[in-house]
Amino acid sequence: LYTVRVGSPRLASIDFIREICEIADKYSKGHLRFTSRHNIEFLLDDKEMVEPLLEELARRGLPVGGTGHSVSNIVHTQGWVHCHSAATDASGLVKSLMDGLYDYFVENKLPNMVRIAVACCLNMCGAVHCSDIAIVGIHRKPPRIDHERLHKVCEIPSVIQSCPTGAIKPNPKLKSVDVNPDKCMYCGNCYTVC
Repeated sequence: LYTVRVGSPRLASIDFIREICEIADKYSKGHLRFTSRHNIEFLLDDKEMVEPLLEELARRGLPVGGTGHSVSNIVHTQGWVHCHSAATDASGLVKSLMDGLYDYFVENKLPNMVRIAVACCLNMCGAVHCSDIAIVGIHRKPPRIDHERLHKVCEIPSVIQSCPTGAIKPNPKLKSVDVNPDKCMYCGNCYTVC
């Protein structure tokens, strides 16, 4: 079995999925898989198809690498696009990192494989716990409260209960809450609940 690993530099649009399926049909009898690090692996049983596949991928601008003594594709969380508790956005950060590390993805010139992960908050949905280099976004300030709006969009008891340090207290006068900045540990739990 021969495996060719491709980094996925494009957004996973239906057109891109069709493109890689077309490549798999042509070179690997339709066999491909997606790895946990967002790579695409074409699984071939014919050594003669490896070189033509590599040429096709190069012609289409799809980088081959991420195995051996190289940087693997970066695992990351969704960031602001899909998560309401994110402290940062992963996509732009990961794009910048991989642009800078591209040569280390396509060439085997490191002493060992390097796995990098980015998590957008302390929940660490990205595989930072099992990576060699982990980048974690953190909240650095207590939440700002819009007293006019809070009671209309949040379930106040749940917001209060979500705080592990008891920094959030009810403010019945305003039908809202108050945050004690000295107790806040910037975890973002209240963002998740509200």
